[in-house]
Amino acid sequence: MAAWLPLASGFTGYAHRFVDPALGFSLGWTYWFKYIIVTPNNLTATALVIKYWVHPDKVNPGVFIAIFLVAIVLINYFGVKFFGEFEFWLSSVKVTVILGLILLSLILACGGGPDHDPKGFRYWHNPGAFKPYADVHGVSIPAARFIAFWSCLTTAVFAYLGMELVGVTVGEAQNPRKVIPRAIKLTFYRILLFYVVLVFLLGMILPYNDPDLIEATGAGTSAAASPFVVAIQISGIKVLPALLNACILVFVFSAANSDLYIASRTLYGLAVEGNAPKIFARTDRRGVPIYALGLSSLFCLLAFLSVDTSSMTVFKYFVNLVTIFGLLTWISILVSHIYFVRARRAQNVPDSAMAFVSPGGIWGSYISLFFCCLIAIFKGFNYFLPKYTGSSAYGKWDYKNFITAYLGIPLYLIMIFGYKFIMKSEGVRPETADLYSGKARIDEEELEYLAAEKAKHGGKEETKWGRIYRRTIGTIF
Repeated sequence: MAAWLPLASGFTGYAHRFVDPALGFSLGWTYWFKYIIVTPNNLTATALVIKYWVHPDKVNPGVFIAIFLVAIVLINYFGVKFFGEFEFWLSSVKVTVILGLILLSLILACGGGPDHDPKGFRYWHNPGAFKPYADVHGVSIPAARFIAFWSCLTTAVFAYLGMELVGVTVGEAQNPRKVIPRAIKLTFYRILLFYVVLVFLLGMILPYNDPDLIEATGAGTSAAASPFVVAIQISGIKVLPALLNACILVFVFSAANSDLYIASRTLYGLAVEGNAPKIFARTDRRGVPIYALGLSSLFCLLAFLSVDTSSMTVFKYFVNLVTIFGLLTWISILVSHIYFVRARRAQNVPDSAMAFVSPGGIWGSYISLFFCCLIAIFKGFNYFLPKYTGSSAYGKWDYKNFITAYLGIPLYLIMIFGYKFIMKSEGVRPETADLYSGKARIDEEELEYLAAEKAKHGGKEETKWGRIYRRTIGTIF
């Protein structure tokens, strides 16, 4: 969709244009809700990380939350140029650290650590690659393993949210028909390298029943509970755990900073489209939407809930809310893509006319939509399971986690049907979907850009070393 017609409004514009204005309205606000929750969520995480060095009894976590909150608001207030430069260096640190973790994990798995113990795939056999869901009372081992898998899957959704950010930037990208498809492909490879490979190696160097891991997880401190920290500690490396925790703090701060930026720009976009009060469309002379930034920043104060309540408890509530809002965002994007493909077919636009076609096509979106809906519906299943404590089972309903796990769904539906009732909007038929408004201007800009690039390089082709750099260093960073 972005390669065919880049819209400044991003994926909310596609939902509005190809499906129903009500879906575009609901998607825009859902996306804003996600980021005004994930920002205080990351600020809460900073308090969790700092527990590694400073116990809450000595310094109130609210002090650190306030410091980081002021910092991210100021960085966003100074404008996009300062923000971009700041995030560039933080992102460079993040990529370097993750590559270092991959290399270190491989070395430890091969026996290169201080303990000189080549672990290989030992832990896959004993205690095993998959841990049963131990808290469930009265279920078989296979069922407990499936419950553990599903619980992990729903939790992992939170970690993978944010890949749709490419769709937020399409309106500002130069030559989007070349840049956006490349960014999409690189996102897949980076996720494969930075997420899947790293977790695969972690499973080789740390068993799930390690006492230090169990104790750290129970301690409720995100830094101490990091499995990489535990793996480094049991390998006998003394200096790196504290350094890695410092890096985790940088990661969390960078995430909070970026999340506040996206929240303010999302609210600004809603106001520009007429779906939010016009005051939020106002900017200062540097182009910063100060009113949208101000309102989005106010919700960051939710992070101070962790001052009176356990930081880990508040963190879990935020994770539940962010996850359901993120799933609803992806459900809307997938529905938009399905309607877009149906509109192309109805209006006889062949795949050959497209600058980029999704590898899975419309069926890939159908399958993804099915699983997103499945996870959204059953993500809170474990709140109904009877827990096992001591020698007895109890079925106490965890209503707080249940509410935060599913609150987004009624809000999402209320916004859709409320908009349709008030604005009398109708669904878009494939035959009448607007596939072309604004496309001619994009075509002209693309030709001008390509001509300028050709003149800039004197008509020369990309050099051999340029291709090597782009496909290696450029792919990673």
